[in-house]
Amino acid sequence: MIEALQFEFIRNALFAGIFASLICGVIGTFVVVNRLVFLAGGIAHAAYGGIGLALFLGIPYIIGTLGFSLGAALIMTAVTLKNPHRSDTFIGVLWAVGMAVGVILTDLTPGYKVDLMSYLFGSILAVQSGDIWWMTAMGAVVLIITLYYYRDMIAISYDVEFARLRGVPVNGLYFLFMALVAISIVFIIRVVGLILVIALLSIPPYIAEKYAGTLGGMMIIAVMLSIIFNLVGLWLAYMLNLTSGPCIILAAAAGFFLSLAVDFVIGTRQKLARRKEIKS
Repeated sequence: MIEALQFEFIRNALFAGIFASLICGVIGTFVVVNRLVFLAGGIAHAAYGGIGLALFLGIPYIIGTLGFSLGAALIMTAVTLKNPHRSDTFIGVLWAVGMAVGVILTDLTPGYKVDLMSYLFGSILAVQSGDIWWMTAMGAVVLIITLYYYRDMIAISYDVEFARLRGVPVNGLYFLFMALVAISIVFIIRVVGLILVIALLSIPPYIAEKYAGTLGGMMIIAVMLSIIFNLVGLWLAYMLNLTSGPCIILAAAAGFFLSLAVDFVIGTRQKLARRKEIKS
């Protein structure tokens, strides 16, 4: 893999993976702790509608997708806060409608047809320097907002009622961070793909939650795990001449199942130790 670094596209892919890991590790921690993975997945899939809208109207990808994704994120968040017990149905509807609208608008767009399937797994090996600068800026914004609202994030993540009593603007922060999820997805989806965004938003924070004692520690571990999964996936893709996106996802999935196996082994040993104590 070292010799591959002489190629600019490999270096760009590594930088893209690192910045995607930073953004998804931080935002994904908030998503996982607050059990909003399905909501984040709904926003990501609804972004397809924005892609189709941008193609149909002939406007820049960022403008069309960002507007559509933010609208979907705000609607889904409002429904989740107002009626959490029925939010999964509403999110599922917007999820399906967003993808359907994207496909229909792409079909209606005259001229060259963009393959929407390419947005599922992206093309991290085709990342340009301009994309990296956008991701760098997005990473800086995510870090600044997270550091500024860190204490409030802790409060609403672990005890919403206590946060309300402290005067924390719970609903406002939910809207803010789900808007960050939507913006992050828009800036990353074209680079690494929709499926990889969802994987990085959910798998590393889930694993990190088991071994972190604080929310900040969970974010750091999630970012490091994401970077590892990206490096392993890119190495496998390079060595085996495979598509990079699915390789990264499978590397993350391997880490996920390995963590489950470790939990099972530890749990089994603890049960055996308790039985021995009881017998003795």
